[in-house]
Amino acid sequence: MTTVPGGANNAIEKQDNGHADPILSYEKGAPGLGCSSQDGRRPHPDPSPKGRDIWQELSSGADPRSMHFGAAHEWRADGVNFQPFSASQSQDRYVIQQIDVNGHQWALTGVFDGHLGDATVEHCAYHLPIIVREFLEEILKKHGDRAIPPPLIADLLSRAMTSFDDAIANDVLELFPGGLSSLSKFSDQQIQHVINDQLYGGINYKKARLCMYGTTALVALIDPDHRNLWIANLGDCQGTVITETSPDEWKIDILTTVHNGDNHLEVRRVKREHPGELDCVRDGRVLGAIAPFRCIGDTPFKQPPEFTRRILYNLYPGYHDKSPWEEFLVRNHTPPYISATPEVTHYALDARWAGSGHPHPPRRYLVLCSDGFADLCGSQHDKVLREWARNGGKRGTAAGAKPQNMALRLLWQALGGDDKHVSSVLEQGKHAYCLDDTSIIVQSI
Repeated sequence: MTTVPGGANNAIEKQDNGHADPILSYEKGAPGLGCSSQDGRRPHPDPSPKGRDIWQELSSGADPRSMHFGAAHEWRADGVNFQPFSASQSQDRYVIQQIDVNGHQWALTGVFDGHLGDATVEHCAYHLPIIVREFLEEILKKHGDRAIPPPLIADLLSRAMTSFDDAIANDVLELFPGGLSSLSKFSDQQIQHVINDQLYGGINYKKARLCMYGTTALVALIDPDHRNLWIANLGDCQGTVITETSPDEWKIDILTTVHNGDNHLEVRRVKREHPGELDCVRDGRVLGAIAPFRCIGDTPFKQPPEFTRRILYNLYPGYHDKSPWEEFLVRNHTPPYISATPEVTHYALDARWAGSGHPHPPRRYLVLCSDGFADLCGSQHDKVLREWARNGGKRGTAAGAKPQNMALRLLWQALGGDDKHVSSVLEQGKHAYCLDDTSIIVQSI
């Protein structure tokens, strides 16, 4: 289930399902049709969309939500979380929040792509915005009414995310006086007694579970004056700015880089940090096991093997087959191998049009998405974005239709842009897992 944490003042709207209010063809078929005979999941024949409201069906399965920002609600962010296979719960999350810091409103949006389980991604989506707010309160208290240089906010985001990640393992190690070095003094039964406290509230159990899973993180922050945008990235989500340069012409700026084996700079970084360890990157994966080179959680890749073998192996109900873990733990010699230090990009926003009353200000959007969106688009990523933008905010042919969720329209475009292609994906989702989880936020900036 998509989470959109927010305070009482955050007017989050459920979209396109009869609740409050607040694309185009491809030469080689729809990018979203990912099932193939090679993996045993042949596409089902396209059902006839006649008589079906395909847009409503997509909306019902994507949990679209919206929020307005700014004193006059002049800015808006829309989000969706999509997994068509009903038997598979999405491990993506997204957040859309307005953070009140000393009476000033900061806009925070984020996309998180969990893996192995949803405990850590759920924890991250809920708590990370709180940590960012606390760091903002601290730095604003120091600076008073003085303007804060953009590099300091970039550093703040980096420190907030790394400290948040550090706390995941440290909260568990604090359960054992002396930390990691003291584990040899505890029997397995004693460790099990400490961490398996489900009958007494499960606080320790929940802390330990967070260490088993991980999530990528892509967080965007906009200041109260709407002059600066910061994007902090861990993993393979993507942040893009789409700017109207002239009628029907759009410029696309990708502000992030992927942190995986496809990025030779990331591979080089990990090898440099672990000289002489030939298996620190194997088959394009960290220790031959995991694709993201930067993320939150995934403690077995950040702590010595004793952490996993003594603590996580003793977590109820235990592991009948430890071999998948041992395959990479035997390569774990000098952790951490996965970094929680984000790449932070600052993007100056041109505020000349804000509140100017200009009848036709240039349109500009920030798109945050998990890697599922990139998989849907394939090589047609820029084409999907441009055709979505050129469509001018309309989906179908109905004249005078009410404004619809921008992220849902972008998902519609990526799935093929018409009833036939989208209905085919939805139909396949009833029978097989064909598509990666996909979360999208589209934010007017």
